[in-house]
Amino acid sequence: MSDALALSEIDAFYGDSHVLHRVSFHLGEGRLLGLLGRNGAGKSTSINVTVGLLAPRHGTVTVYGRPVTGQAPETIAAEGVALVPQGRRIFRSLTVRENLMVASRPPHRGLPELWNLAAVYRMFPRLRERHAQIAGSLSGGEQQMLAIGRALMANPRVLLMDEPSEGLAPQIVAEVMATIRRLKAQGLSIVLVEQNAKLVFDVADDVVVLNSGRVVLEGGAGDLDRDGAELRQHLGIY
Repeated sequence: MSDALALSEIDAFYGDSHVLHRVSFHLGEGRLLGLLGRNGAGKSTSINVTVGLLAPRHGTVTVYGRPVTGQAPETIAAEGVALVPQGRRIFRSLTVRENLMVASRPPHRGLPELWNLAAVYRMFPRLRERHAQIAGSLSGGEQQMLAIGRALMANPRVLLMDEPSEGLAPQIVAEVMATIRRLKAQGLSIVLVEQNAKLVFDVADDVVVLNSGRVVLEGGAGDLDRDGAELRQHLGIY
């Protein structure tokens, strides 16, 4: 099985602060990788390196074997990497439809188009109902649906999701996780960044745990879930 995404020996800094220390992990094609860790563990920094928002000082990032280390975000996006960012970051003054259309991108190198406006509306009927509504007036759950739909409009081969459950009511979290399961079932390769370990273990194939910018645990989700003591050591109460 080929790797959809691989980070190898990544060192990353914010100014003089050394945030990632030789971080390595890989996402198998068609699999869901859960990236876990407490606040400040390096999860979002790993995502920023992957999408080109932060250039590493050491190490490599590859997408389907193609090096993209330190390239511009738009170049990495053209390789088929899309991000659902922490905090959603929708365009609040645009309509729902405008938010979706601004992110529209043809599939990578002749692959079939899986996502367009109609496909996103089928996935999220509420977005169809609110297509002309200003995005800033949506509920938190609807904004998260919009953030996911906007990423899908890029027809990604790799989908990165940074804290998609953050700030949402439990019922809406359940809807978001159901959406992630559907995307996984369709064969999309996904990295799910979360603080909520239970959510990750409910859906992930593989799990990587970061602590203080280092990989401290990795393996199959089932194997790691059975090793509760070590998980609690790195994540706190679980």
